[in-house]
Amino acid sequence: MNKNSSPLKSIILCAVMFIVLTACGKSAPKPRVLVFCKTAGFYHESIPDGIAAISRLGSKNNFEVDTTTDSTFFTSANLKKYAAVIFLSTTGNVLSSDGEKAFEQYIRSGGGYVGVHSATDTEYDWPWYGKLAGAYFLNHPEQQEAVLKKTSVKHISTDHLPDEWKRKDEWYNFKNLNNEVTVLLTIDEKSYKGGKNGDFHPVSWFHQFEGGRAFYTALGHTKESYSEENFLKHLLGGILYAIGNTHL
Repeated sequence: MNKNSSPLKSIILCAVMFIVLTACGKSAPKPRVLVFCKTAGFYHESIPDGIAAISRLGSKNNFEVDTTTDSTFFTSANLKKYAAVIFLSTTGNVLSSDGEKAFEQYIRSGGGYVGVHSATDTEYDWPWYGKLAGAYFLNHPEQQEAVLKKTSVKHISTDHLPDEWKRKDEWYNFKNLNNEVTVLLTIDEKSYKGGKNGDFHPVSWFHQFEGGRAFYTALGHTKESYSEENFLKHLLGGILYAIGNTHL
């Protein structure tokens, strides 16, 4: 030690180094998502499979997962705990007017939204929600195989997918499509029977909306979806986007 250094300076230097090393050793808290799966209409039997799959995705990808069917949980105080809220195959009018206001505030404060399958079959009397989700459900034909096509947009929910992806699901036709969303996947109406949205029929999209982030996928009707690797990576990418991890 330099003979001109004082013991006090040495103590201060050691204290500063301890604080820095301690701070560096602390890990950031995990982001938390809320899976909301209330139904006021049709109940999808795949909902428990979806909850279990999202919980596994959280465990493997460093985010916490809570689940509720309780619409009274939608308060500003509760929602601010979450990086994203996932509407998992919700149907019908599932929120009170107070819950709607709290959710609007949540999104405008930078929150994330993920809609899965019949999340678009939800809240027809709440136009704000329709714009957030990106569309409303119109109808669907019987379940069948169809070809999905990936758009040229790079996104963590679709980067892993082939340009054309053949799979079986329940394929939605939509109304009131929000033309401000960025489409990620379309369905080739020539590859199945019952499509009604024409040559450009979106089935997955994302957008920034009033300060928040929103992702939607029409996939996920079947139980089998939630053990399908390509679909799970697609869903995970949407969740990470909504959380804000756009580079993972």
